[in-house]
Amino acid sequence: MNTKAWISAFRLRTLPLALASIGMGSFLAASHHKFRWDILIWASLTTIFLQIFSNLANDYGDTVNGADSDLRQGPTRAVQSGAISMTKMKVAISFLGILSFLSGLMLLHISIGLGSLIFYVFLGFGLASIAAAYSYTAGKNPYGYAGLGDISVLLFFGLLAVLGTYFLYTFEFSWLNMLPALSMGLFATAVLNVNNIRDIESDKVAGKKSIPVRVGRKRAVVYHLTLLVSGYAASLTYISFLPFTYSRLLVLIAIVPLLINAKAVIKKIEPKELDPYLKQMAITSLLFMILFGLAILL
Repeated sequence: MNTKAWISAFRLRTLPLALASIGMGSFLAASHHKFRWDILIWASLTTIFLQIFSNLANDYGDTVNGADSDLRQGPTRAVQSGAISMTKMKVAISFLGILSFLSGLMLLHISIGLGSLIFYVFLGFGLASIAAAYSYTAGKNPYGYAGLGDISVLLFFGLLAVLGTYFLYTFEFSWLNMLPALSMGLFATAVLNVNNIRDIESDKVAGKKSIPVRVGRKRAVVYHLTLLVSGYAASLTYISFLPFTYSRLLVLIAIVPLLINAKAVIKKIEPKELDPYLKQMAITSLLFMILFGLAILL
């Protein structure tokens, strides 16, 4: 077994991004005194399994559809390089899909209980998440190749993950929570946009019509800055509705890594130079979630 190849295929650097959304929903619930450790643990496990499932499906799908070719400037992918066979990757994808489903069932069992209408609604959300994670670049008609990945990320990493997590704690929905949920979704979309800006040339050859491919690099940079500013502004707006305390100012610290990412996307023209800022933006999302959470709790 090629352990290094599998660890690389898992793309562990994407996990902070997935956990940021769960953390945001958990902090919002904690601010209303409805936090539970068991829900946090199972929600985190489910999102980790689902993210790795998505990463493996992306590795497989991009190789089959040609996006992971020799022209691509990012990290070498396991199937494309031959480090992992397609057969083994298919088995791993199926295994992670099953783990995601079973972990999600356990999460719903401890939070909602089995058999209710709400249970089936969330079960549907879970199955939709698995389907969306797989069909982004895999399957017969991957929607990522049509440039719809940004919308999917906004919905699943933002609105569904944050609001869904909050509901599992509280059995409540709040329109105001849409603001921090949008922040997480927009920051997650920013990570995808950095990836797509880096891969513009190889995606063009593969026929992958991402937003940067469609609009060009200059407009993709403007789009990226819009994502960062809008994501930050959404949570500041949420905090503005709360009574003022000095702890609210903690969220201002997040300006620094956001500016670093924005500067890199503007200045780093070579794809290999831009690649580290995918991880940087994912970690920034996690940091932002922690700072926001402390700002509303303290």
